[in-house]
Amino acid sequence: MVKIPTLETERLRLRPLHKSDFEEYAALYADPEVVRHLGTGTEPWDRGRAWRHMVFVKGHWDFTGTGMWVVEHKETGSFMGMIGFAAPEGWPGFELAWILARRWWGNGYATEGARAALHHAFTVLEKDRIISLIAPENQASIRVAERIGESLQGRIVHFGREMLCYGLDREIYSREIASQRAS
Repeated sequence: MVKIPTLETERLRLRPLHKSDFEEYAALYADPEVVRHLGTGTEPWDRGRAWRHMVFVKGHWDFTGTGMWVVEHKETGSFMGMIGFAAPEGWPGFELAWILARRWWGNGYATEGARAALHHAFTVLEKDRIISLIAPENQASIRVAERIGESLQGRIVHFGREMLCYGLDREIYSREIASQRAS
């Protein structure tokens, strides 16, 4: 088993997923507003599907050395959602994704956590390119992608649904984004 790192930002802790997170994980994916933009369908998930996905997320770390982190509010310890990477077989690229419970929307948490994950991908994992697949109507996620330095690369059909493909190369990140972090 791979040792999953914990990342910290000013307000967030990105930590490994635990079995004890299941109730909040299931509630996250059962919210119709949260899942309506996912590329895997727009219907809320039942507990069985949430459990299978949670096990997939945990196994992704063991098989690929990367995956999704639980986003935890540092001050309260609250489960906020998930941020991290997906790159299973047949995926269109090394994807950075984020999903937060509604009560945490609109406060910059997704951007803050995605920036930490992006930095980890380029500096620790030494990835050459990161993508984010976003439903065209998901303006909030488009803003997050743009705030972290990703730009629109095109459109693809993913799980039978048209998605925008945002992306960022390590060279551009190193030149532009990382220098802004230092300032």
